[in-house]
Amino acid sequence: MKAFGRFLDVLDALRANCPWDKKQTNESLRPNTIEETYELCDALIKNDIPDICKELGDVLLHICFYAKIAEEKSQFDMADVCNALTRKMITRHPHVYHPSQVDAEDPKPLPYVPEDSTDAEVTKVNTVGQVLENWEQIKLKEKDGNESVLSGVPDALPSLIKAYRIQDKARNVGFDWEDRQDVWKKVREELSELEVELEKNDKEHSTEELGDFLFSVINAARLYKLNPDNALEKTNRKFIDRFNYIEAHSIKIGKPLKDMTLGEMDALWNEAKKVLKS
Repeated sequence: MKAFGRFLDVLDALRANCPWDKKQTNESLRPNTIEETYELCDALIKNDIPDICKELGDVLLHICFYAKIAEEKSQFDMADVCNALTRKMITRHPHVYHPSQVDAEDPKPLPYVPEDSTDAEVTKVNTVGQVLENWEQIKLKEKDGNESVLSGVPDALPSLIKAYRIQDKARNVGFDWEDRQDVWKKVREELSELEVELEKNDKEHSTEELGDFLFSVINAARLYKLNPDNALEKTNRKFIDRFNYIEAHSIKIGKPLKDMTLGEMDALWNEAKKVLKS
């Protein structure tokens, strides 16, 4: 808490005395916030611990900066952000906190239960799946049932992540395969439909079927508890490393990539797989 307070004091001083910090707005900071978030995600997938620590700080700076701007406009401050988040986390975890603790100054987790409580007031949750299902139900109640199940999926999410979140939201209200192995029939069905449209050279319908196929593959990944975004990024990095190996070899022997045969590049690709062990 002392470190956080010191950081907020520094932010206040920069906002008051630094020409660059003085002129920042929500709009001007937004692109940098997106960049910093991606840099944090990059450090996380690399498991670069020092860099994760650094990038967390950069993201925290932006969070506090937005709160500072709002405070100057008498809209809200960092305390309001923390209190709102604390209230939400307690409300959505009735298996950890009794509902009476939502606005408590010193919230006490269960097994603390007030004397006047009944067993029916405390939701019992024993698995991760139950926690997620409970979370979705509570969110809908918070909106008085006016928002749909999928309304909580941000429009701005990248398509791959959005597909995963859509499917996960639907699962939490029971719309899912009973046996995860059944999803492979759907994957094969969508691939077959894509191949048919590709043979017709129908770009519009091929694009639609490609989307259906990708959606089904993402669904399969979810059912087998694999994160498709992380999986694809690992493959992206693997491809880059192997292709860089081929390019470095072409430079070394003085033969541009465009002058190499596919067979030569394929041989170097297989060599890269052994050398890089990836």
